[in-house]
Amino acid sequence: MTLPFRDINVQAASDAYIFASPSSPNAPALTVDRPTGDVRLSDASLLANKRVSRVSSIAGILGIVKLRLDKYIVVITKAQPVGRLRGHMVYRVVGTEFLPLRERQVHDADEDRFLGLLRGFVKSGPMYFSYSIDLTNSFQRQAQHNPASPLWQRADDRFFWNRFVQSDLIDLRTRGGRGLPAPQPAVDPYILPVVFGTLEIRLTAFKGTPMTVALISRRSRHRGGTRYFTRGLDDEGHAANYNETEQVVVLGDGGGVSGFAGSGDTMQSGARRGDSREVQVLSYVQTRGSVPAFWAEVNNLKYTPKVQIRSVEAALPAARAHFDEQIRIYGDNYLVNLVNQKGREMRVKQAYEDVVQALVPAPQERTQADQRTDEKFHTVEAGRSGSRYDRLHYIYFDFHAETKGLQMHRAQLLIDRMRDGLAAQQYFRAVDMPASHLDGRLEVRSLQTSVVRTNCMDCLDRTNVVQSMLGRWTLDRMLADLGLLARGATFATEDPAFELVFRNMWADNADTVAQAYSGTGAMKTDLTRLGKRTVAGALQDANVSVTRYCKNNFFDGPRQDAFDLFLGAYQPAASASLVFADRRPVLIQSIPFVAAFSLFVVLVGLLTPRAPGGAVWPLRVFLLVFTAAALWSLLFILNNGMLYVNWPKLNPRPWATEGYHETINKVRKDRLLGPLVARHERGLSTARYINAEEGKKRIE
Repeated sequence: MTLPFRDINVQAASDAYIFASPSSPNAPALTVDRPTGDVRLSDASLLANKRVSRVSSIAGILGIVKLRLDKYIVVITKAQPVGRLRGHMVYRVVGTEFLPLRERQVHDADEDRFLGLLRGFVKSGPMYFSYSIDLTNSFQRQAQHNPASPLWQRADDRFFWNRFVQSDLIDLRTRGGRGLPAPQPAVDPYILPVVFGTLEIRLTAFKGTPMTVALISRRSRHRGGTRYFTRGLDDEGHAANYNETEQVVVLGDGGGVSGFAGSGDTMQSGARRGDSREVQVLSYVQTRGSVPAFWAEVNNLKYTPKVQIRSVEAALPAARAHFDEQIRIYGDNYLVNLVNQKGREMRVKQAYEDVVQALVPAPQERTQADQRTDEKFHTVEAGRSGSRYDRLHYIYFDFHAETKGLQMHRAQLLIDRMRDGLAAQQYFRAVDMPASHLDGRLEVRSLQTSVVRTNCMDCLDRTNVVQSMLGRWTLDRMLADLGLLARGATFATEDPAFELVFRNMWADNADTVAQAYSGTGAMKTDLTRLGKRTVAGALQDANVSVTRYCKNNFFDGPRQDAFDLFLGAYQPAASASLVFADRRPVLIQSIPFVAAFSLFVVLVGLLTPRAPGGAVWPLRVFLLVFTAAALWSLLFILNNGMLYVNWPKLNPRPWATEGYHETINKVRKDRLLGPLVARHERGLSTARYINAEEGKKRIE
């Protein structure tokens, strides 16, 4: 069994970086040549006397990234223990370093910007890893894999977050490299899979029975991005903001943060040697993902962006690919849709239902109404079997209408409606027998046969509430099956302290998933943490809503660029230059500064004491002129919001480019600014700026 090295020393020499494990002195060293970036294996003993400028210890190699002018090795310099699952230590990445292959003499603005984006992204991203357990797969999928294969080969490609930046190492492993034409299995210990999302492990007890409760949310590396810049499906069927959430209960593993974690330890299960207790593992998996259609929301500085939806016929191939994968991995899919049935969200709801009706054979629709809404539930089921899509079960629930007025307890109606499907769904249950540390296998007792895929518009706030309710319902069932809870009882009434742990874990998960996608914490977390809606929670939601508006319009462009860089959606070319240059007309760029300056002058004029006997009318005229300038500037910005959204620079969205050109054409027709904008286009000035920059670099 090959596991990643848990202790790696990196030696920095003038012609290479050398990585070797001091606990495995006979293992080959990994050498990355400078400045070419060629990766190869070397005999560690032959490199012992090599002259180096620095030796440092690292926790692992996150990957190798190629930017415009250079390659950088991203190493994990600090990792914080989170807890143990089945005895395997889990770590969070808390410190990284970028090792350049070249000693760059020339200052390059684009290269510095790329590096800044990546450093900020890696620093803020919640990333986790383990040296001895596969975090990318649920426990049910782990039980189906061969534990003898290398950890990275067992990883689920969807949740192998650093898969792209590990490409150089994986290519060397699978195809060989310079002077090494055959596959190189000795590279396996240097490849460390990392997951992005939530991983919380709590050592607790239910009615005196100690147990470990964990919550893991794995974010897909496909179609990664931010809230308004990544919606719906891509052509391959990958959904935006796709997360798999696994709720885990482990009994008899001993718990504790201390323990082993590394390739040198032969123990692989949670049961220690000589311990006769069996370890029980129970897990329940849910998924969330954007509405499976081709749609987008176009930022224009309005509080509610404009929704664009392409035809259902165009989206069907991608939707088929998406649900083919969902069915293959999870079995039956219960598709819970929580978007509004009125307003701008109505078109998204209809697009989802059109997709399902086009896929499901002989679709049968049923609608249930009540005094609150005409469409409390809307279900679509297959009218006949024989197709793989007869395993799709669509359930629409009008969440906002049913829970209006802080009546969040009415969301329980959805769980009651799905009770039969949830009962048939089961959950994964297995036993880690005392002797199973020999091969790390679990003895499976039951399997989860289906999954609930939940979505709202963002797959955040409403989705979080419903997923926590499904997790609660299943946890009651788990505890009852373990004999710790009477049938029909709930853990909330039996052990309030245990329920508080449950609530806080799900609320923390909601905040983490929301932070990664929208830039803020989640809404409605008072319901998750306290079990009810509160006035303070509503005020907090208002604050989150305003913060999201600001971040999504003015700060998410660089965040999306960072996603695209790290995940490989954009790969910098050496020939590209001034990628981040602002190509709007100078006059358009200046208007926010005119507004800010005018407001400043007005405030100074209002707050500055007037001299005794001083004239009043000149000051009033002065303030009136600058007030008019400020109002005109602000109205211009709001009416032409497409020009002032901070768009991604690396992978421009087609709908954003189209909207930008429509807006700039409208401004050119303006009687006041039109002639000036047309006269000050940025094309020629940008070309002159590029030439000046290239000349400056040659001089340096």
